[in-house]
Amino acid sequence: MKVFELAKELGISNQEIVSRLDKAGVGKFAPSQELDDTLAAKARAVLSTPVQPEAAAGGATIAIPVNVTVKELGEKLGVGPSEVQKVLMGLGVLAGLNQRLAPDAVQRIAKKLGKVVVVGEATPAPEAAPTAPKTAPAEKPFAVAAGAGTAAPKGAPRTAVGKGKPTDSVPRPPVVTIMGHVDHGKTSLLDYLRKAHVVDGEAGGITQHIGAYQVEIDGKRITFLDTPGHAAFSAMRKRGTSVTDIVIIVVAANDSVMPQTEEAIQVALKAKVPIIVAVNKCDLPEANPDKVLTDLTRYELVPEAYGGTVPTVNISAKTGDGIDDLLEAILLVSEIEVDPKADPHAKMQGTIIEAKVDKGRGTVATVLVQQGTLRQGDNVVAGGVFGKVRGMTDERGTKLVKAGPSSPVEIIGLNGVPDAGDRIEVAKDEKEARALAERREQRKREDRLTGGGKLTLEQLYAQLHSGPIKELNLVIKADVQGSVQAIRDSVEPLGNDEVRVRVLSTGVGPISDSDVLIASADHQADEKNCLIVGFNVGTAGNVTKNAEKEHVQIKIFSIIYELIDAVKEGMLALLPPIFEEAALGKVEIRQLFRLPGGRSIAGSYVLDGVVKRNSSVRVHRGKELLHDGPIDTLKRFKDDQREVAAGYECGITIRGFNDLQVGDILECYEMRQIQREL
Repeated sequence: MKVFELAKELGISNQEIVSRLDKAGVGKFAPSQELDDTLAAKARAVLSTPVQPEAAAGGATIAIPVNVTVKELGEKLGVGPSEVQKVLMGLGVLAGLNQRLAPDAVQRIAKKLGKVVVVGEATPAPEAAPTAPKTAPAEKPFAVAAGAGTAAPKGAPRTAVGKGKPTDSVPRPPVVTIMGHVDHGKTSLLDYLRKAHVVDGEAGGITQHIGAYQVEIDGKRITFLDTPGHAAFSAMRKRGTSVTDIVIIVVAANDSVMPQTEEAIQVALKAKVPIIVAVNKCDLPEANPDKVLTDLTRYELVPEAYGGTVPTVNISAKTGDGIDDLLEAILLVSEIEVDPKADPHAKMQGTIIEAKVDKGRGTVATVLVQQGTLRQGDNVVAGGVFGKVRGMTDERGTKLVKAGPSSPVEIIGLNGVPDAGDRIEVAKDEKEARALAERREQRKREDRLTGGGKLTLEQLYAQLHSGPIKELNLVIKADVQGSVQAIRDSVEPLGNDEVRVRVLSTGVGPISDSDVLIASADHQADEKNCLIVGFNVGTAGNVTKNAEKEHVQIKIFSIIYELIDAVKEGMLALLPPIFEEAALGKVEIRQLFRLPGGRSIAGSYVLDGVVKRNSSVRVHRGKELLHDGPIDTLKRFKDDQREVAAGYECGITIRGFNDLQVGDILECYEMRQIQREL
């Protein structure tokens, strides 16, 4: 039995059970740790003893004035105001620090905190909080459907929109990012969680786009983000961790830690985000979860099973085994380590998770609301684009009128496609939104003009002495802006002192004639220096024929690995070949045969290695080098041979050299082309 399961059985909070077991000397436990039968029995004995209420100094009951505020009650009870707010939340009441409390609410809070109080008389305040309901209602969603009522519990304090303060923060759903190596089961896990098993596998072993949605467990909501597993999407992934509260690293029990797993771990550690490891595919015969736990210790992750702080959960996204335990672990980490809060009444701020162009709806952007409330009709600005929220839906397509913190929603109404990771915020009106967007776009243009392509003094010196750097001119088109950006972030760092990528243009949607025009306008005499790549898009109209006329290459991909490899191949094709000499063998001339016309056939014996017909030889006589040139013919018993191995005789003629003597040594070699690397 796990600690949190015992807490649930006994009807106490996770914090309380951990604290009481520690104080009683049973031990220090994490909520997700396993208790054997002996420890569980000991824990039950300790926890069955009623907690003696803490009274004021001298053992007196604590006197509480009528109409006490949340902050004042915390001070009187000797606890932080946030503890009082947590209890109120459990009773279904949202309250700010200065909210006044009714006497019966004070009694309920005190009882929950193990205190004995008496509420005195005082002059009534103008506004008192409602009595806490006897039965706590289920947690309401932050996103409100069209036609639905407010999401806040009845009687919750209301603050003017845009005037919220940090003290008005209330608990919100945790935002969880799922990371891991290709094919380790991230998509299958997400599909199982949302009960929409539409994807049996990832195309080419990769999730192509980030998605966002919510699931509900025991009345509590969790927001999930999905980041692709390939290193190409490191930029996307880093944006994911910038808005996330918890990271789940998915590791396959049959593969253990792989390169992308390590990268995901480093990103999460750098972001200083709590990590939960989901050991997936535990249903396979070759699964070895213990090896995964051992391997994790090499990457600064010490599992709880080894005395560390990182929760690990064995799961099977295929069968569903362990998924409930994983969700419990998420809620535990959220409750104990994160305690996520936001102010739904503050000015709305959020992050663009994804954006694309839809034929029927225009620009569609996935937004994660982080602060405040996004409402239909709001004027918003995101990066260098702006617009009015004309429509808003959740991940199930339900139309919404507003969405609060941690809600992932799709909105329409922007005048362009923002970048994944752009901040989105509400503006006062369309005029302000337009001005903000134009200023931001102008800064982007200036950055591109002044910051792009800068060379250090050392790089410039190297370029002057090595000749001009060759460039592969690239036009990138993809189905969504996030992919465009991720591809650009992946290919721009490629290259070396001899070749680099220059991105001419990027965009969302099918490849068009204008893309071909951009590519051909910068075309050099070398037709290999320009490439249009499309990711999950097609070509419009007669684009393919026009590209052929302009000698512009177009390549379409649905798998990111292949696209990046094609760009690398295009860059390598621009580099001149490099050859190196490879020794083949040694041959001794033992007899000469003179032919008409003055040519000589060297009757030879291969001492070691091999001699090849298309190889070259150096003719040595003693210590003197007489000739260096290609073999003309290679025969055995009048038959042409491609090569002759050591221990065999052969006849050799050398192109352009006949001054051979018995005893000469032929050093055979060939020039092999070195595979260029970036």
